Amino acid sequence: MSTESASIEAPAPAHPQSRLWPLALAALGVVYGDIGTSPLYALRECFHGEHAVAPTADNVLGVLSLIFWSLTLVISIKYLGYVMRADNRGEGGILALMALATSTGKLKRYTRASVLMLGLFGAALLYGDGMITPAISVLSAVEGLGSSPGMQPLVIPITIGILIGLFAMQRRGTAGVGAIFGPVTLIWFLVLAVLGVSELITNPRVLFALYPGYAVKFLFHESGHGFLTLGAVFLVVTGGEALYADMGHFGARPIRLVWFSVVLPALLLNYFGQGALLLRKPELAHDVFYAMAPSWALYPLVGLATCATVIASQAVISGAFSLTRQASMLGFWPRVRILHTSAKEIGQIYVPSINWVLMLATIGLVLGFGSSSKLAAAYGIAVTTTMVITTLLAYLVARHRFGWSRLAAGSLTLVFLTLDVAFFGSNLVKVAQGGWFPLLVAALIFIGMSTWKTGRRMLGEQMQEQIIPLDDFFEIMRVELPTRVPGTAVYLTSSPEGTPPPLMFNLEHNRVVHEQVLLLTVRVHEDARVSDDERVEVADLGNGFTRVVAHYGFIEEPDIVALIAREDTPTPPLQYTTFFLGRETLLAEHRKGMAKWRKRLFAFMSRNALRATAFFNVPPDRVMELGVQLRL
Repeated sequence: MSTESASIEAPAPAHPQSRLWPLALAALGVVYGDIGTSPLYALRECFHGEHAVAPTADNVLGVLSLIFWSLTLVISIKYLGYVMRADNRGEGGILALMALATSTGKLKRYTRASVLMLGLFGAALLYGDGMITPAISVLSAVEGLGSSPGMQPLVIPITIGILIGLFAMQRRGTAGVGAIFGPVTLIWFLVLAVLGVSELITNPRVLFALYPGYAVKFLFHESGHGFLTLGAVFLVVTGGEALYADMGHFGARPIRLVWFSVVLPALLLNYFGQGALLLRKPELAHDVFYAMAPSWALYPLVGLATCATVIASQAVISGAFSLTRQASMLGFWPRVRILHTSAKEIGQIYVPSINWVLMLATIGLVLGFGSSSKLAAAYGIAVTTTMVITTLLAYLVARHRFGWSRLAAGSLTLVFLTLDVAFFGSNLVKVAQGGWFPLLVAALIFIGMSTWKTGRRMLGEQMQEQIIPLDDFFEIMRVELPTRVPGTAVYLTSSPEGTPPPLMFNLEHNRVVHEQVLLLTVRVHEDARVSDDERVEVADLGNGFTRVVAHYGFIEEPDIVALIAREDTPTPPLQYTTFFLGRETLLAEHRKGMAKWRKRLFAFMSRNALRATAFFNVPPDRVMELGVQLRL
């Protein structure tokens, strides 16, 4: 990866006032779906979950105070006020943050490697979250049907049916349904607010919970039990990472605007309304959300809640697709098949392999755990770990990108880290109850990412040993006088120096060299995007040879056909051009650098990676591949 400077001073492009509210409405559906469905189960788990406390007046006020200050400190201040300042050419997310933290030249080699591993593990954790979120969200919505006699046995089948439909529609893209995400989610938040107000007016005493003393009193009075309740309280801020990850799609301003004007008020009204209901009828703790609705509104509310949870799940699934593309572009994951589902929006993509793995895992979770309460035990540990990693990476960005002093950056980081570690500690007890699942998924993904990165580095070093200087190649041509055949040969090579091995093999075995030879290297940078005027570097090497280095950001997709069609790239029409690629067959042996089982894993991943022709959009009928065996 490039270590060139990544932009952090320049904010994301400002949106005209006329586009601000439409963008805010769109952000409401995509960004806040996850955190917006937390009222379905968050407060219930505090008073009816594995580590529930009795719904007494003091406990209700204490939990509500914890909820209010968690939303304020974690979402409003940490993410919206602090973390979202770290934009990588307008892009956010943990990989973008990792790229910013590691691209500074002020980090020592081992520190940079540690930060890289930390960021990778944080990204891997998001896959586990992406499996649990659809399961717990949809299941918690459909469980509202369990209140009706005879409907309980249908909860699991209906949930699985909805999930299958959700993942099946990914192939068609979200362009059509995406237009209704915002309005439906707006209705959902309005309903949350109305339900909350209807109960709040019956017992406005719960508003005393705004005073932080109730939260402190609860934690100290309940001792260890109160600390464990934090694991359930944390459910109200799950989805916080989405605020940062989706910044590139909407910009920081619309995301902040809709949070303070719609989402935060609606959430607080609903949570406080649930608290007011518990003060009046503590026996309803097992189903406090649906108990707020009148009996005639139960089925419409279940339907609306299901729509909201499907939207929340869609955002997480799309996030997994985007994360996979970023990891692949940055060299941490093999090339995978990526389909664009919209001709207008580059961010709308579909990754079949990830989609079906997520579907199978999500259905397995529903069948294995059986209820949203049991799934809640597995939910949280992955997100809390990711939040700890985000805080640590943000410190490095504040120090080396913002230019903050060690005292300023350290003090703020200490505050946020205290919150994160408290939530993390309270969620540790969930590991044995199901929290092991996202950690296991993250560990497997992390092993795959680190194995791929290390294997590609070792492979590159071996290939580099076979590369001869271009001057030596020209000397061989002068002595052996190979036939210069008409047309243009484009050699894709990872190194912008020396002679590509396929070019040397072609000369050795076929004794020919094309009249025009283009040595093309694609470089992926730690910046999210590369400006068009910095896209291509062209150097005339003489003897009909030209070297072209193309630069892309990690969210951009290389298109070789479009690249060579540029006016500043000296290439004739496509019908006169042949693309040469190397194809390596890897043999795992007992050599230093990586364990043999990891070498076998790397070889397996290489065999199943998407071919370079498809990944770089090279016409398959214009390609010639030259194979070579390499021993790792």
